[in-house]
Amino acid sequence: MTLFRHLTATALLLIASVAHAATWHQATESELKTVIPARAPVISERIETEFRTASGIADTKGHIIAGVLLITAGYSANGKYSYFLLTQTPIKIADKTLAPGNYLIGWTRSDTELFVTISDAATGNPVVEVTAARNLEIHRVESFHIAPPGGMSVIQLGRFTFPYSLPEATR
Repeated sequence: MTLFRHLTATALLLIASVAHAATWHQATESELKTVIPARAPVISERIETEFRTASGIADTKGHIIAGVLLITAGYSANGKYSYFLLTQTPIKIADKTLAPGNYLIGWTRSDTELFVTISDAATGNPVVEVTAARNLEIHRVESFHIAPPGGMSVIQLGRFTFPYSLPEATR
């Protein structure tokens, strides 16, 4: 009987996990158009975005987490920022839970990895640092991509990825 209870509990957890994954999906182009600005607020500037690089996830409650490439020509970004990230729900990256808001993603590269810094978009102050590793499971290289939670919960920058998770309250 104990084995049966254990198997039942395991099955329920798996079903709950699948149900959780089903609440988040890859954001559609029309969903992204509602949140991706043509010019992102970056510190004291408004920098043009490249919408065709936009990627995000959305949940059944209408929350979106999305990002897009910033067109930084003419700005002294120098690895401080390359992407604009917005989140309408908390997201955990490394050991830090980011509150809903606007962020910048910048990186520097070594031979084998990216050293990623996520900063507050309004101030430019760093919030979290994470290392993105080259991901051999990625077959489609994209400038920026956020995969829905469940399978491969990662944010992709080119061939490199770093994991994220959603706090329990957002599931």
